[in-house]
Amino acid sequence: MAFNILIVDDSPVMRKVIRRTINLSGIEVGDVIEAGNGREGLEEVEQQWIDLILTDINMPEMNGIDFIEALKTDEVMKSIPIIVISTEGRDTVVQEALSLGAADYITKPFQPEEIGQDILKILGYDIDE
Repeated sequence: MAFNILIVDDSPVMRKVIRRTINLSGIEVGDVIEAGNGREGLEEVEQQWIDLILTDINMPEMNGIDFIEALKTDEVMKSIPIIVISTEGRDTVVQEALSLGAADYITKPFQPEEIGQDILKILGYDIDE
Protein backbone atom coordinates (compact mmCIF):
# COMPACT_ATOMS: atom_id res chain seq x y z
CA MET A 1 0.00 0.00 0.00
CA ALA A 2 1.41 3.38 -0.99
CA PHE A 3 1.00 6.29 1.40
CA ASN A 4 0.39 9.94 0.55
CA ILE A 5 2.43 12.21 2.79
CA LEU A 6 2.07 15.98 3.16
CA ILE A 7 5.07 18.09 4.22
CA VAL A 8 4.12 21.55 5.53
CA ASP A 9 7.15 23.80 6.06
CA ASP A 10 7.96 27.31 4.86
CA SER A 11 11.55 26.31 4.05
CA PRO A 12 11.96 24.70 0.60
CA VAL A 13 15.31 23.31 1.75
CA MET A 14 13.75 21.63 4.79
CA ARG A 15 10.94 20.20 2.65
CA LYS A 16 13.60 18.71 0.34
CA VAL A 17 15.52 17.21 3.30
CA ILE A 18 12.34 15.67 4.72
CA ARG A 19 11.31 14.37 1.27
CA ARG A 20 14.73 12.72 0.86
CA THR A 21 14.45 11.21 4.35
CA ILE A 22 11.05 9.73 3.45
CA ASN A 23 12.41 8.31 0.19
CA LEU A 24 15.31 6.65 2.02
CA SER A 25 13.13 5.21 4.81
CA GLY A 26 11.79 2.28 2.82
CA ILE A 27 8.19 3.44 3.05
CA GLU A 28 6.08 2.71 0.00
CA VAL A 29 5.13 6.27 -0.90
CA GLY A 30 2.42 7.27 -3.33
CA ASP A 31 2.71 11.05 -3.43
CA VAL A 32 4.76 13.41 -1.30
CA ILE A 33 2.92 16.72 -1.41
CA GLU A 34 4.45 19.99 -0.21
CA ALA A 35 2.92 23.14 1.25
CA GLY A 36 4.63 26.34 2.44
CA ASN A 37 2.29 27.09 5.37
CA GLY A 38 -0.72 25.78 7.24
CA ARG A 39 -3.26 27.45 4.95
CA GLU A 40 -1.72 25.79 1.89
CA GLY A 41 -1.59 22.54 3.86
CA LEU A 42 -5.33 22.69 4.56
CA GLU A 43 -6.00 23.28 0.86
CA GLU A 44 -3.97 20.18 -0.02
CA VAL A 45 -5.79 18.03 2.55
CA GLU A 46 -9.14 19.19 1.19
CA GLN A 47 -8.13 18.25 -2.38
CA GLN A 48 -6.69 14.75 -1.90
CA TRP A 49 -6.36 11.84 0.49
CA ILE A 50 -3.42 12.28 2.90
CA ASP A 51 -2.21 9.43 5.12
CA LEU A 52 0.33 11.39 7.20
CA ILE A 53 1.30 15.03 7.75
CA LEU A 54 4.72 16.37 8.75
CA THR A 55 4.48 20.01 9.80
CA ASP A 56 6.64 22.83 11.10
CA ILE A 57 5.38 25.21 13.80
CA ASN A 58 6.84 28.59 12.83
CA MET A 59 5.35 29.51 9.43
CA PRO A 60 3.77 32.60 7.87
CA GLU A 61 -0.01 32.98 7.29
CA MET A 62 -1.01 29.96 9.39
CA ASN A 63 1.41 28.47 11.89
CA GLY A 64 1.64 24.80 12.79
CA ILE A 65 -0.42 25.06 15.98
CA ASP A 66 -3.32 26.71 14.13
CA PHE A 67 -2.95 24.16 11.35
CA ILE A 68 -3.14 21.21 13.77
CA GLU A 69 -6.11 22.80 15.52
CA ALA A 70 -7.96 23.27 12.20
CA LEU A 71 -7.30 19.66 11.19
CA LYS A 72 -8.35 18.17 14.50
CA THR A 73 -11.67 20.05 14.59
CA ASP A 74 -12.70 18.63 11.18
CA GLU A 75 -14.53 15.28 11.32
CA VAL A 76 -12.78 13.85 8.25
CA MET A 77 -9.28 15.32 8.71
CA LYS A 78 -8.94 14.69 12.45
CA SER A 79 -7.90 11.07 11.91
CA ILE A 80 -4.79 12.01 9.89
CA PRO A 81 -1.66 11.46 12.03
CA ILE A 82 0.59 14.51 12.39
CA ILE A 83 4.29 14.65 13.23
CA VAL A 84 5.65 18.07 14.14
CA ILE A 85 9.22 18.76 13.00
CA SER A 86 10.32 22.18 14.26
CA THR A 87 13.13 24.29 15.67
CA GLU A 88 10.57 25.43 18.26
CA GLY A 89 11.43 23.31 21.27
CA ARG A 90 9.84 25.14 24.19
CA ASP A 91 7.97 22.71 26.44
CA THR A 92 4.79 24.79 26.31
CA VAL A 93 4.68 24.63 22.49
CA VAL A 94 5.55 20.92 22.41
CA GLN A 95 2.83 20.15 24.96
CA GLU A 96 0.28 22.29 23.12
CA ALA A 97 0.94 20.48 19.82
CA LEU A 98 0.69 17.07 21.49
CA SER A 99 -2.44 18.02 23.42
CA LEU A 100 -4.09 19.17 20.18
CA GLY A 101 -3.49 15.74 18.72
CA ALA A 102 -0.02 15.62 17.15
CA ALA A 103 1.27 12.03 17.22
CA ASP A 104 4.87 13.09 17.86
CA TYR A 105 7.16 16.12 18.07
CA ILE A 106 10.70 16.11 16.68
CA THR A 107 13.01 19.06 17.28
CA LYS A 108 15.35 20.28 14.52
CA PRO A 109 18.13 19.50 13.92
CA PHE A 110 17.15 15.86 13.73
CA GLN A 111 18.66 12.57 12.68
CA PRO A 112 17.06 11.26 9.46
CA GLU A 113 16.56 7.86 11.10
CA GLU A 114 14.43 9.53 13.78
CA ILE A 115 11.90 10.75 11.21
CA GLY A 116 11.99 7.53 9.25
CA GLN A 117 11.35 5.39 12.32
CA ASP A 118 8.55 7.68 13.50
CA ILE A 119 6.82 7.53 10.13
CA LEU A 120 7.16 3.75 9.97
CA LYS A 121 5.75 3.36 13.50
CA ILE A 122 2.80 5.70 12.91
CA LEU A 123 1.92 4.11 9.56
CA GLY A 124 1.94 0.66 11.18
CA TYR A 125 5.14 -0.86 9.84
CA ASP A 126 6.85 -3.37 12.10
CA ILE A 127 10.19 -1.59 12.64
CA ASP A 128 11.75 -4.54 14.48
CA GLU A 129 11.91 -6.70 11.34
